[in-house]
Amino acid sequence: MKRSRGRGAGYRILLAGLLVPVLACSSRPTAQVAPPTTDEAAAVPAGPLPAEVTAEPPAIEAVPQSLPEEAGARELQPDGEVDELAADGLDDGTGETHATHQLHLALDSFSAAEQLRREGDPDAALQRLDQAFLRMAGAVDAADPVLATARESLRLRIARRIVEIHAARQVTVDGGSAIPVVVNADVEKEIRSFQGPERRFFLESYERSGLYRPRIVAQLREAGLPEDLSWLPLVESGFKDRALSSARALGLWQFIASTGYRYGLDRSDWVDERMDPEKSTQAAIEYLSALHALFGDWMTALAAYNCGEGAVLRQIRNQSEGYFDQFWDLYERLPRETRRYVPRFLATLAILEDPERWGFELPRPLPPLEYETVEVTRPAKLEALDRALALPAGTLARLNPELRRNATPAAVYPLKVPAGAGPQVLASLPNLPRYDPAPTFTSVTHRVRSGETLSGIAARYGTSVRAIMAANRLRSANRISLGQRLVVPSRGGSSSAATAPAASASGGREIHHRVRPGDSLWRIATRYGTTIDRIRRDNGLGGSFLRPGQLLTIRLDGASGG
Repeated sequence: MKRSRGRGAGYRILLAGLLVPVLACSSRPTAQVAPPTTDEAAAVPAGPLPAEVTAEPPAIEAVPQSLPEEAGARELQPDGEVDELAADGLDDGTGETHATHQLHLALDSFSAAEQLRREGDPDAALQRLDQAFLRMAGAVDAADPVLATARESLRLRIARRIVEIHAARQVTVDGGSAIPVVVNADVEKEIRSFQGPERRFFLESYERSGLYRPRIVAQLREAGLPEDLSWLPLVESGFKDRALSSARALGLWQFIASTGYRYGLDRSDWVDERMDPEKSTQAAIEYLSALHALFGDWMTALAAYNCGEGAVLRQIRNQSEGYFDQFWDLYERLPRETRRYVPRFLATLAILEDPERWGFELPRPLPPLEYETVEVTRPAKLEALDRALALPAGTLARLNPELRRNATPAAVYPLKVPAGAGPQVLASLPNLPRYDPAPTFTSVTHRVRSGETLSGIAARYGTSVRAIMAANRLRSANRISLGQRLVVPSRGGSSSAATAPAASASGGREIHHRVRPGDSLWRIATRYGTTIDRIRRDNGLGGSFLRPGQLLTIRLDGASGG
């Protein structure tokens, strides 16, 4: 009994120290909206939104690719401090088996590596991590599943730290690229594809990059991310803001609806912000930052951007033995599309780094779009505004690709117009015919998540509890189960988050905003050009908590709010 208690206590210590950090690493990253002050609102947890969009097809065509030869595993070298205890014996009477003792020693080596890393000695830290791995490899007891769990947790922690150290070495002191341009057989195959059948696609995409890339680079710099990531839309969409894939991924950065929603991209019958170049770039920056924080190097982060972090984490866990210390150790286990995706991006960087070497004469990029933003409050077709302003046909549609109907919504909306044309737009808008599309009725499938209610689901989709009950033949509004799939009828013409503006008692304009998952006071205030304090005063809010479906009054144009 004494021996059993000793082992149990040791396992609890190991599991507390190992499992919690790994489980944290394995969770999906959530959107983090960074307000300018510490007085930010806590965001309502975001959920997926079904994809129903209309946009032009993507520019990228699939090119067959054979599988590369399997990469060799890294050989680990001991440093002379591996424990020599007999495999089946006990230690000096503490109640530990050899396997448990080895795991404790491995954890000690890992802790020493952490200290060396913090002290700025990555080489010594790597040696200690190698030592930790070798000691962990000796912690085998087939009859002890608890020990096996702790051992696997430590293996993942060692793997992640190795990746982070190698990734940190790629960043130069003068702010150079954090993405090393590797040119191996797989990358050369993609270069040949760009040289041959996809040459026209590459050159046209490069030319279009000028429309968006200057702003993308500025946003990446502000976030402290590598500027090389500004070329990712060439691979994703060919720099087409309305590119739509067969998987329903949309926009420059090819967000699927659920991931876009998770990172703050609104989607309604009027607007799909996955097609908004600036907002989708900000969402991509948040997602890529989260992936890099999770995996520690950009190659693996990019792979996860393509196939999802869950798929990459599964492959890391499923390795039979050893840890990976670079992307190419993991490469063979990834989905076929991802095995092509990362080399395709590296091929793009290689060509742009030395076009002449690869036989390219690059065209002059198109000039960036120059515009200003005006707040419009009336639904109108963009083509009618083009005519009223004597602009070339399609000008406003090109500046506002996120407007799904090519019309301004029935709510306050920041419309992008040619630089200097703002006053003329505001003067012309009242004279244009009001755009009132006939309501459309659609249905989507919603999977019930933890904590959801029928009333909350109805509010999210702009419908009623009774309509959902009728569509699903539900007898009670209180009897829905986790994971249940519901058909949700929604009226497309009224699905935007905000209602049309009305006159407020103080003479300013007043609108009503229905809180959606992912909203925060800071995000709502930024959207409508007001302040968090004003929204709090106008709605009697004591703090920052919001709930999905909550209706907020937003006062604009100098309304005092109290």
